[in-house]
This record gives sequence, C-alpha cells and structure tokens, in this order.
Amino acid sequence: MYEQFFGMKQTPFVNSIPAKDLYASDGLTETLGRLKYVVAHRLFAVVTGDVGCGKTTAIRRFVADLDETKTTCLYLSDSKLTPRWFYKGLLDQLGIESKFYRGDAKRQLHQQLEIIRGVHGKNVVTIVDEAHLLAKETLEEIRFLLNYRMDSMNHMALILVGQNELWDKLKLQRYAAVRQRIDLKCELPQLDRSQLEAYIAAHLRYAGCSQEIFTDTALDEIYTYSNGAPRAINKVCTHSLICAANRGKKLIDEHLVKTVIAGELP
Repeated sequence: MYEQFFGMKQTPFVNSIPAKDLYASDGLTETLGRLKYVVAHRLFAVVTGDVGCGKTTAIRRFVADLDETKTTCLYLSDSKLTPRWFYKGLLDQLGIESKFYRGDAKRQLHQQLEIIRGVHGKNVVTIVDEAHLLAKETLEEIRFLLNYRMDSMNHMALILVGQNELWDKLKLQRYAAVRQRIDLKCELPQLDRSQLEAYIAAHLRYAGCSQEIFTDTALDEIYTYSNGAPRAINKVCTHSLICAANRGKKLIDEHLVKTVIAGELP
C-alpha cells in the first residue's frame, strides 16, 4: 500500500509502535516522571485526559520504562469491573487462584503483596485503565484496599487512568472518601501545533521515511481537525497517506488533507 509508495519500512501511525520509539511531548515526559515517583513511594494517583489524547499510550510507555527486577506491574481494563473481579484479575496475574468470596480474595492479595515486597524486595504498581467507567462500589473497594493498614505506607502504588469525566465523578460528594485518598493527579494535555509537527516527524522517522511528506499548511489543517489529539492525528495522517499514494503524489498539501477530512472522516 502507501508504505511501499513512500519507501517506508514500517507503518507510521499505528498503536503498535514500540514504546521506545513513541514521541515524548513535554506533557508526557512530565507525567512519566510523576508516575515514577508514585511507584517509588507507593502512592495513589489519577491520570486523566480527553478522548484520544494518548492516555493508554502514555501508560504503555510508562510500563516499558519500569525496571522489572524492582517492580511488578499489574494491569486491569474492564468497564464492568466488580470488586470480586478486581481481586480475581490481580491474583490471576500473580498466578494465584482467587477464592470465591471477596474478603477471602482480598486477604489473598494482601498476602501476595507482602511476599512480593518482603521476600522479593519489589514494588507493586496496579494500573486500572478506563477507570471513568468504574461503578461506585468498585471505587470504594479500591479505597478500602489502600486503607488496609492505617499506620504504614500502602502495600502498592495504584494508578487510575480515564477520561476527564473520571475526575468530574470523583469531585462529587459521594466520592469524597475516595478523592481524599488520592495523592497525585496528572492531566495529559493535547499536543500544540509545534508538538504536532514533531509528533508526525517522529512517526515518519520510525517508519524509515527521510523525506518531508506533509507541507506546513497541511500540518495546519491536521491540527485544526485533530485539536492536537494523537488518535485523530493518526487517523487523518493515515487517510492522507493512502489518498496521496492512490493519486501518485509524494507531497501532501492542505488541499488533499481538506479533501480527506471532508470525504472520509467524521
């Protein structure tokens, strides 16, 4: 397809790009630094951002940067996560068969966390993605988990990741007890115009493309359409590359981008 036409060795605007090759904006770099602090001190953090702003990609980069000899990472992403399945999901990743009752499963998890920390000397971080979809019961259970020992540090670091509505939910009075336990909040910003240009250039470099493909005015149109959201940038760039290859055009200008946006994108 278009990769061959433009002399690319890899597909540039996909989610499967290795974490080390991902573009690191100032906002992403700051968030990664703060999350490393969260793990080191076993804190409770919330990461939010607009739809398509790169939250899951940021977490993928964060996990890739963790030292596996010092940290055990557990990851959950389930919009219908109940307290029982919360514990089962974590225990499954630790290779432990979960007991049926929630209280028993909770005690199992605490035992495993103590072994990982006390015997193996490793920190544990649990990441819950799509957390804006969690029910109140599950969020409350997370708070109870962190309240296991009032006189000591948490047994693990916990990071909730979700759309901006997660923080809107947590600001409600009925979630006050959960909100008061949060140690750190990170909000991933959209890319600005200069960062968008650097983002696209980084993805093209990853693909092995040395020549310039998008004109400055094309980049302006992409920014206007995407508002700096990486998911939307990926979409319009991919469609533009396909269209350009079909037309035999090596340079993508604003007219082609406008045509793609008007005819192919919502």
